[in-house]
Amino acid sequence: MSGGATTPQRAPAKPFYFNTSAHLARITSFKAANLTEFLQALRECPEDSIFHHTFQTLEEHHFIPEGFSNDFAHWALAHRNEPTLAEQLASVDVREFTSVEELRSRIVQIVENFLKQDPASAAISAQQPFYFCTSDGVVLPTSFVAHNLQEFVEGVRRVSVHSIHHHFIEARLRIKLMSNDFSRWLQEDAGLTDVARALNRIDIYTATLEDIRGQMVRIIEPALT
Repeated sequence: MSGGATTPQRAPAKPFYFNTSAHLARITSFKAANLTEFLQALRECPEDSIFHHTFQTLEEHHFIPEGFSNDFAHWALAHRNEPTLAEQLASVDVREFTSVEELRSRIVQIVENFLKQDPASAAISAQQPFYFCTSDGVVLPTSFVAHNLQEFVEGVRRVSVHSIHHHFIEARLRIKLMSNDFSRWLQEDAGLTDVARALNRIDIYTATLEDIRGQMVRIIEPALT
C-alpha cells in the first residue's frame, strides 16, 4: 500500500488507549465424550464458548505458526484420532464470518457431514472428553496512549503481545467479528480507511502475534509521511 492511497493525516478525534486483559478459563456444563455428544454440545453451548475455542485459543499458541488453528480440530485429532475431521475443522477461516452463530453453524455442518459419511464413529469414546470452556476477562490499562499516528505506531511496537491479542483478536467478539479495535480507531478517529481495511485483512491464523505486530507496523508506517 502506498502512502498516496490514504487520506492525509488529521488529528485523531480521540486518543487510542492501549489495554491488555487477563483471563480465567471457566468450564461450562457442556462436555463431550464422543462425536455424538460433541455435535450436540456444539449446537447448544454459549456463543462465547465457540469464540473461546476458535479465536481466544490463538493467544495460547501465538508463537506456533503451524498446526491446527482451533481447539476443536486439536481434540478431533489428538483425542478422537480422526485426522480427516480435524483437517476439515482446521480449514475453517474465521475471517469469513460476520457472527459467532454463523461460525457455529459452519462447525456444526462439518461434524454433521462427517457423521453422515461415517456413522459408526459417532459413539466411539474419545481418549479424553472435550470440555467446553469460556473465559472471564478483566481489562487492564497499559502505560501507552496514542494521541496521533506516530504515537500509535510506537505503541504497537512496544506493547506486549497480550495487548495485541486484546485489541486485534479478542475485540472481535465485542464488535460482532466485523473488525478490530485498531482498525476502528484508524478509520473512525484518524480517518485512515484504507489503512484500517488493510489491517483487518491480516491473516490471524498463519501469523504469530509478533508477525501480526510487524505487519501492522509495515501497513501503518507509509501513512506517516
